[in-house]
Amino acid sequence: MYFASDNSGPVHPQVMAKMAEANQGYQMAYGADSMMNEVRDRIRSIFEAPGAAVYLVATGTAANSLALATLSKPWETVFCSPVAHIHEDECNAPEFYSGAKLTLVPGTDKMDPEALRASILGEETRGVHGPQRGPVSITQVTERGSVYTLEELQALCAVAKDYDLPVHLDGARFTNALVTLNCSPAEMTWKAGVDAVSFGGTKNGLMGVEAVVFFDESKAWEFELRRKRGAHLFSKHRYLSAQMAAYLQDDLWLKLARQANENSARLADGLRAKGASFLHEPQANMIFASFPRAKHRQLHEAGAVYHFWGAELEGADEDESLACRLVCDWSIGSDQIDQFLALL
Repeated sequence: MYFASDNSGPVHPQVMAKMAEANQGYQMAYGADSMMNEVRDRIRSIFEAPGAAVYLVATGTAANSLALATLSKPWETVFCSPVAHIHEDECNAPEFYSGAKLTLVPGTDKMDPEALRASILGEETRGVHGPQRGPVSITQVTERGSVYTLEELQALCAVAKDYDLPVHLDGARFTNALVTLNCSPAEMTWKAGVDAVSFGGTKNGLMGVEAVVFFDESKAWEFELRRKRGAHLFSKHRYLSAQMAAYLQDDLWLKLARQANENSARLADGLRAKGASFLHEPQANMIFASFPRAKHRQLHEAGAVYHFWGAELEGADEDESLACRLVCDWSIGSDQIDQFLALL
């Protein structure tokens, strides 16, 4: 009953097999391996973007930070949600790599177009003394488990384009959102107005690899330099390429995200039937639910693993309702979900 994070699950066996295959013999280093050509072509095909620049890094923080550094200048500010992953969970890495600051657009986990416009208009008001306007960064799936619709993405991108600002999509759970929306990668990115995307894999069955895709190929060389300077260019790059090649083969990436979302839906339906309340309506593979401390205690004593959300298990009032976060990955079995619900 492990619902702490989709980072915590196992690597899919097909990925492990591909890495073992890649381990045979010799390959050129630093991304010149033969599998990287396959990966690049496949990602370009998936995104319907034959001219896109495609790179691999080992972590989501590197993907987001280096992409934003490439899209911004040190005297600019990046516009994002107050609970964007780049603000809450990356230890100022985007600021470190880019030199830019973050401007938090007032609101919830989802940015509102008019709030974004107001935040953009609030900058460049002090000439040389204040930050200049920089990229807009959107987290999809959001840190609260919400999914931007295509119309919502288009509206945010349209505001950014009104001020000639690039748009970055933080897609650590890119495929979970894609499955929810039942759309194409192109529709959720460049067709909506996105300029660069972090196409995540680590949370969806890979050992540790994320793709960075620039739909503006002119950014390619700068990203390559920043990746090397930032110590994120793998010498034995073939092990990154192998993971991504396995991920894309036979649509494994879609199958794993679909399974994670279905697991989450099963858990959410059961929670709802048991009377739990939700802080946010579950839309992908993350659930924020609330139920009594006594039930949390019983679950933890039985071995369930998950995180509390602004609450602590310790306390005297067994009837007090405590919020938690439950995350499903592809590997969680229905038996674990059913055991959790039976205990609840």
